[in-house]
Amino acid sequence: MPMTERDRLALLRDALAKRILVLDGAMGTMIQQHRLEEADFRGERFRDWPRDLKGNNDLLSLTQPDIIAGIHRQYLDAGADLIETNTFNSNRISLADYGQEDLARELNEAGARLARAAADAVTALTPEKPRFVAGAIGPTNRTASLSPDVGDPGFRNISFDELAEAYRVAAEGLIDGGCDVILVETVFDTLNAKAALFALDELFEERGIHLPVMVSGTITDLSGRNLSGQTVEALWNSVRHARPLSIGLNCALGATEMRPHIAELARVADTFVCAYPNAGLPNEFGAYDETPEMTAAHLREWAQSSLVNIVGGCCGTTPDHIAAVAAAVAGLPPRRPPELARALRLSGLEAFTLPT
Repeated sequence: MPMTERDRLALLRDALAKRILVLDGAMGTMIQQHRLEEADFRGERFRDWPRDLKGNNDLLSLTQPDIIAGIHRQYLDAGADLIETNTFNSNRISLADYGQEDLARELNEAGARLARAAADAVTALTPEKPRFVAGAIGPTNRTASLSPDVGDPGFRNISFDELAEAYRVAAEGLIDGGCDVILVETVFDTLNAKAALFALDELFEERGIHLPVMVSGTITDLSGRNLSGQTVEALWNSVRHARPLSIGLNCALGATEMRPHIAELARVADTFVCAYPNAGLPNEFGAYDETPEMTAAHLREWAQSSLVNIVGGCCGTTPDHIAAVAAAVAGLPPRRPPELARALRLSGLEAFTLPT
């Protein structure tokens, strides 16, 4: 009998209580290694599509499913407990660049089914170590908080309602495809993330379910703030009402630069902390030079310092990085979320706490 949503959630929470879980690495980095051309992205179905499709990595879940499934399997074999769906840009807003807005729901469901099948196949081999699927929802290529026109600071090219609807369609596909968790990731604008959380809350209520939600922000430079200007504590205060399974950071920074911000989240967040940094900062050619051993050494130190519950890799990381990370954190105890005193916690660009 297949596991229910409740069964998988219980297994996930049990695993998080016992050990540090390992998330997978970069999908885009692995896709690039296949050196695909325009015809590969198009496949037979989109052979006559009127726009260029090369670069639409999410489309490969339909046109090159064996490649995507193979990448999932590589990360699982490397030791990943959670794998992300190939759906980072599978929303109507981002897909408009290719004229494929109407594929949003289909791409999310297809991406989730590929990841689900891979995770279930490996779980069947090692049932004592179940694998899980995180449905990836990226930030879109629009920002609700900032104007794209420096001459008109009040202008917005996207609304909260438009974002929420796009996220809702994506989430419907991810849920129907069999995800265990929804991962709202690479949050550069907190208002975008709040639109995603709003959409998820409405969808869960309508369907009578509640999947765990992970939220992962991104610090856009060494200032310690996201693009909309918030510190990590302010970001946490902004999304804490949704009671996410985890809060964390990914992308933009390597582990060296990310560590102080993860330490801050570990201090203020009374939930699990997830971190998946890039393989260092990009070099002058846009490549990443940090070796698996270097990344693993950083994340082992984070684990030894009780900062993390879930670790993985973002841009530039490969199955070799994830294998090294999995070995580095094996046997180390997970961080225990703190019990925080009751207080009024607010957020603007900075966090504000008023004890009660």
